[in-house]
Amino acid sequence: MRAVTISGQHGPGKLSLGDEIAPAPRTGEVIVQVAAAGVNRADLLQRAGKYPPPEGAPPWPGLEVSGTVVQVGPGVSSRRVGDQVVALLEGGGYAELVAARETQTLPVPAGIDLVDAAALPEAVCTAWTNLVDTARLQPGEHVLVHGGSGGVGSIAVQLARALGAHVVATAGGPERTASVRDLGAHAVVDHRREDLVDAVRDATGGHGADVVLDVLGGAALPANVRALAHGGRLVVIGLQQGRKGELDLNALMAKRAWVTGTTLRSRTASEKAALVAAVGQHVWPMVEDGRLRPVVHARLPLAEAEEALRTLEDGEAFGKVLLLP
Repeated sequence: MRAVTISGQHGPGKLSLGDEIAPAPRTGEVIVQVAAAGVNRADLLQRAGKYPPPEGAPPWPGLEVSGTVVQVGPGVSSRRVGDQVVALLEGGGYAELVAARETQTLPVPAGIDLVDAAALPEAVCTAWTNLVDTARLQPGEHVLVHGGSGGVGSIAVQLARALGAHVVATAGGPERTASVRDLGAHAVVDHRREDLVDAVRDATGGHGADVVLDVLGGAALPANVRALAHGGRLVVIGLQQGRKGELDLNALMAKRAWVTGTTLRSRTASEKAALVAAVGQHVWPMVEDGRLRPVVHARLPLAEAEEALRTLEDGEAFGKVLLLP
């Protein structure tokens, strides 16, 4: 099969399309013929040598795919050859074939194109586990979603709205802010020209954000804490602005607020199985009735993986970039 591998030992590795050995299914796994692979910021980190795949995962990038089951391994009971599925992976999605745990697959939602479905698994699982499992977002609460035009952010805006929250999101420039509002955000902060804390206070009637979903990390920490409501919860899921920031513990204590951080890739198989099952139960109906939809910026051939990552790195993408074998 063809797959995109990473070469080079110093600096960002070079991506190259070549031939690799096709996977064989182990117990509890299915082989999926890939229709599309989602491109994520974790792939940028892996190419830079800063986010190695877990033990046993393929060395090439790709954390989510959509496609058709072409082979099932021993012990598989819920998937059949010919099923159209999405899969959450530990790696290896930039390929024509992938091995996926049965428990980390879901049927493609009714009414969703097979290719576009690849934009869902990583973003939906990330948004659900952080907004619901970690932050315990409740209907009527105010949530601030950083990067509302991103792959995760565009899904988080829709999900939070569907859960009954009042959604404030950030985006850069008038076109992006308008598009994020179209996704369901009640208010959008243009981070290029507006002060975050003042804008959040205005958008929430002075209340502040009960939940902040943050992809920025270190440099954004002081403003995020100031933007929190009393009892607020700040969940850091990305480090686009660095690993370290200054935390005003007095402000945190005065608000009885808390800060936490999570990742998805490093979770155990059982944790991922439970998460995928919850997404299938609670979020897939939202996709099928139109409350939530995949947001796709571009569909590029697998040979243009470098261009796909450049588009993501430069901040051009609105939603997801997909690679098609």
